[in-house]
Amino acid sequence: MAETNFLRTYTMKCGKMGEKGFEIGNVRSPKETALHISFSIEKSDAEAANTAKVQVWNLSDQNLKTLDGKDCIIELKAGYGGRNALILAGNITNVVTVPDNADRMTEIEVVDGRVELRDTVISVSFNGAVNCHDVYQYIAEQMGVSIIFANDLEYTVLPNGFSFVGKARTALQKLVTCCGHAWTMQNQILQITWPGRPISARGYLLSSNTGLINIPKRITIGANAGSAESQTGWEVEYLLNGAIGINDIIQLESKITRGYFRVYKLTFDGDNLEGDWICTAQLLEIKAQANLDKKAGGL
Repeated sequence: MAETNFLRTYTMKCGKMGEKGFEIGNVRSPKETALHISFSIEKSDAEAANTAKVQVWNLSDQNLKTLDGKDCIIELKAGYGGRNALILAGNITNVVTVPDNADRMTEIEVVDGRVELRDTVISVSFNGAVNCHDVYQYIAEQMGVSIIFANDLEYTVLPNGFSFVGKARTALQKLVTCCGHAWTMQNQILQITWPGRPISARGYLLSSNTGLINIPKRITIGANAGSAESQTGWEVEYLLNGAIGINDIIQLESKITRGYFRVYKLTFDGDNLEGDWICTAQLLEIKAQANLDKKAGGL
């Protein structure tokens, strides 16, 4: 196990977009005393928003006032020894503060892309032939989010243009249906992939030397998980690593299995003072090349 996986550290920023907010945690030094924090973050490749709960003890009155602002956003990074990676970015949907013995605990509920997916309304009209790639880009710009595409995607060309008025999310759904793609929102970034395929060819080695803990568990995901057929894979636990995200490739090396898999579902559970500081991921076998995939074929 890597010697660098010690000294839990985090930074958390909160505030309204474009305005000054606050930052807590190990802001100046990995060894400085940071407020007690606990979090549970759930992510998947579903075409829906990810959710999270963050608990912080003894926030100042001024910081609590910031959290109560409309459309407040949160950015949470965590890791070891100040080598922190982004594990959560999203809109704060609910804040509750309660006494906890001599302290006070604030629970923050977060939805990734809530405002962008819920509130963005667009009016667009592309005349003549238009490539769906350009329409994707336009929708992301209107939503105010970044967008990344899998390298192996193919895009439908709409010969008669594209016109739409309504929720940006509905327009996005029309496009992925037309092209046979899939979308997901991860840390306020829109991903476009083939269904069941990774976002890039880059992979992460996961072994006992890189943070893998316990024995991988064999899993089967039913047909309702965005696939027409059941899928098989593994559930793994490893020391918290925010660099690994949804639709990334994992090269899994353990005593019972080896191979390359796609991250389908991911949870981060952490407490900087006690308890867990781990990730649990469900890894599925990577589908065949997109042009051989049933859902991608015949476009």
